[in-house]
Formats: sequence, C-alpha cells, structure tokens
Amino acid sequence: MSRVLVTWIGHTDLRAPEEEARIGVGPVAQALSARSFDRAFLMVDHNGEAVRPYRKWLEHHSGGADLQWLHETLSSPTEFGEIYVAAVHTCGKALADTAGETSLTFHLSPGTPAMAAVWIILSKTRFPAELIESSREHGVRTASVPFDISADFIPDLLRRPDEELERLSAGLPPMAPEFDEIVHRGRAMTRLIVRARRVAPRSVPVLIEGETGTGKELLARAIHRASPRRDKPFVAVNCGAIPAELVESELYGHEKGAFTGATARRKGHFLEAEGGSLFLDEVGELPKSAQVKLLRALQEGEVLPVGSSASREVDVRLIAATNRSLLSEVAAGAFREDLFHRIAVAVLRLPPLRDRREDIPLLIDHLLALVNREGREQPGYVEKKLSAAARNLLLEHPWPGNIRELQNTLSRAAIWTPGSVLKAEDIRDALLPTVGRTGESEVLGRPLGEGLDLPEVLANVARHYLQRAVDEAQGNKTQAAQLVGLPSYQTFTNWTKRYGVRA
Repeated sequence: MSRVLVTWIGHTDLRAPEEEARIGVGPVAQALSARSFDRAFLMVDHNGEAVRPYRKWLEHHSGGADLQWLHETLSSPTEFGEIYVAAVHTCGKALADTAGETSLTFHLSPGTPAMAAVWIILSKTRFPAELIESSREHGVRTASVPFDISADFIPDLLRRPDEELERLSAGLPPMAPEFDEIVHRGRAMTRLIVRARRVAPRSVPVLIEGETGTGKELLARAIHRASPRRDKPFVAVNCGAIPAELVESELYGHEKGAFTGATARRKGHFLEAEGGSLFLDEVGELPKSAQVKLLRALQEGEVLPVGSSASREVDVRLIAATNRSLLSEVAAGAFREDLFHRIAVAVLRLPPLRDRREDIPLLIDHLLALVNREGREQPGYVEKKLSAAARNLLLEHPWPGNIRELQNTLSRAAIWTPGSVLKAEDIRDALLPTVGRTGESEVLGRPLGEGLDLPEVLANVARHYLQRAVDEAQGNKTQAAQLVGLPSYQTFTNWTKRYGVRA
C-alpha cells in the first residue's frame, strides 16, 4: 500500500529555510521526517519566487518521499469553495497517479482554518484519510476528529460569515509559532491570539489584563519572541514584590554610594532590557510616586539612575500586566490616568478559565503531560493518567485560580497517588477549598456527602442574590424583581419572606 501525504504549504513552512534554528523545520518537513510517506502532494497558493527556495530546501527534508508540487490559485486563503475544489482535484490526482492501493493522510496544521476545515470534511465524506497535526513542542500526531464531532463542528464553521474568517486571516503577519505554547482551541482565545499576533511586530506598549493564573507572562513572552526584538533581552519584573522605597533603584538603577547599602553600581531593569522588552507584571501595584517617574521614562525614552545627575537613553518595548481593572483604578484615583493611556495602547484581556470551557480538555492533557515529564526525573515515579470520573470532575470545577490552579491540582494529585490512575477521589483530595468573591464557599465546588445540605445551599444562594437586588434597587421591589428574573414585585416579596431577607 502506498502512503500519500496531501497538504497545503503554509507561511511557517516557507520561513523554515531561513529561520530553522528559531522556528524549526515547519509542519510539512516535520511530518515528512516523522512519518514514512511514499509520495507527498504539496499544494501551493504563493508566488513562485516565495516558494522556490523552500522547494530546494525541502528536498533535503523529505524523508525520501516523492514530492509532487501543485500550484493552486486562490482569490482568498479563506474562500471555502475554491479551497474545496482545489483539494478535491489534488486528492483525485493523488489517487489516479499512485499505483495500487493508496492510504491518504491530510495535514491540518499548514494553511488557514478554512483549509483545515475542508480536510476534515473530505476525510469524513469523500476521501477517507488519516488526519495529522504537528507542532514544534509536541511533534507529529494523529488528530482524532470522530464523525459525530465533525458533524457538529463543520456546519458551525461553514456558517461563519466569510468576513469573520477573513478577519482572522487577512492582514496578519506570517504564522507565529511563538504562540504555539498557548494551548487553546476556543474562539475567545483564538481572537486574543490573533490580536496578539497583530501587535507583536510593532513596538507599541501592550497592556495585558487578566485574573491571577491566566498566563499573562506566557502571552507577554510570546509577543516578545514574535517581535523584531526577539534576539534582545526579555526582562520580567513583579512590581508587587518591590518595596516602595526600592522601586526607582530596581527599575532605573543606582550609582555606588547613592544610599545606605548601595555598595556597587546597579544597571536597573530598564537598562537590562535595552533593545528588548520590559515586562512589568502587576503594574497597578506601583505607588503613585513611582508612576510619575515611570511615565517620564516612557515619554522621554531615558532613565535617571538614583544618585546620578546624568540621564541615560534607553530603548525598550513595555509590556505591562495587571490582575485589576486599571480603568477602575484610575476612577478610584489609585492609578494615574496619563500613565494608563501611555501603557494601554494595545490592550489584551485574557479570559478566565471558566470562560474557556472549550480549552479545558486540551489544557488538562497538556498539563498532565508536563507533570508526567517532570515526574520521570523522580525515583519511583509512575506515569499518571486520568479516569473518566476524575476528568469529569476537572471539567466541572470553576477554577478560580485559573490555569495555575489546574496545574497545581494535577501536580498534587500525581504526588499523592501511588498508582498510575488518578481517580475522582484523588482529584477531590487535591483540590483546594475555593472561596468566591463574596467570601462564601464556592457553590459548585463542594464535595458530595460530608454534611452537604442542598436545601441550605440553595437558600444561601437565594438570600445572597435577593439581598443584592434589594441593595442595588434601593428598596424598589419592582426593579429588584427584574434584577433577579422574578415576574413581579409580589413574587419578589414572597421570596424575601421565605428566605428571611429584609426588603
């Protein structure tokens, strides 16, 4: 049987000859090296000048496969009709030109989302084929897309307006493998990564907002690595960990003898990041006096070390992050408005894990693989896998600590469980008690049994929302009823009486 790979050539592939040391060999060469193929039908919609160096380079990375190049002219890399026709034509040619029985493989990673969707459609309908995907971190692996999932996923993608797909694809810089470490597949994170890729090549300041544990530094590092400053330093600073009296010294440096304890000259983080990116995590923690000097450093492009009379020019790209709403901090007078507008040129808001339900299964597998990889270095470690009940428990948890909490939970469960299978009780033991924003125990995270009183839990929830509605409506029962979705003020009154809420 002849094994045949059919794939588009993507931007990352074309960059590989010149940037192999940084981005790897690209999805197509990676697949040809990792899997054994007799022939490869390579579809190209780029001009000949862009493809010619890659064709010559790929001959040395083909794994011995016979390479067949097919140029397909598309009016847009997201035009489903044209992509479908081109893919059908290529599959027909591959089957016709290959003698004997043929096993087709379609590569999902190169090209646009529309191209990947067409491969899924064809593999489940017209041309049965194996689907593969690849990344520099995880290598080449089979993409499992059962037919029932395809039946749900594909119509939704096809119904998406062409303008949406063009918005995701048109005008972007070449595909950025630097973002591959950010595990996602949901639309919320996809939109965020698209914006991050747009802003990465520019030197404008970036403000990343997100709850603790959502991966703000990971996103900041990806932006730096995808920027022209990638070969210069990335300096990360936790502003909340710097004592107020040392902020200037830490950020701008100091001269020897500038203050008690200054026994040597210090460059400071701005000068350490010269030419690169300075990541100020929890920037909202900076005291107001430090905010004034930070604004001046950004406006003037120079810093004044403590104890020095001469300013020094500095060229850095600022990426700031906060787990607060800086606009609210500005309104409260805790953060300078002029500094906010200086650093919030490009604002990226990382969604909490509870709003990324589609991503959680991928993150569970990714993080458990990391836990197992680290565990192999420990004597006697047994590689872990999850039972179905344990996975369901992880999927249902609200994760107030976001990705960091998920990773820590898996690590604790792996440490405490001697066997190879993590069961539901192992995960439950590893979960930390969660506290909601109101200080009440998290409703959905409580263990079954152990004195759980469901009527009392429901009563506490009702009392909480009824009292909030009373307070927000300032005693107006009609308005309060609307706030909690009750049909009338009389119904609201009955509920308040039932649960002992003073209205």
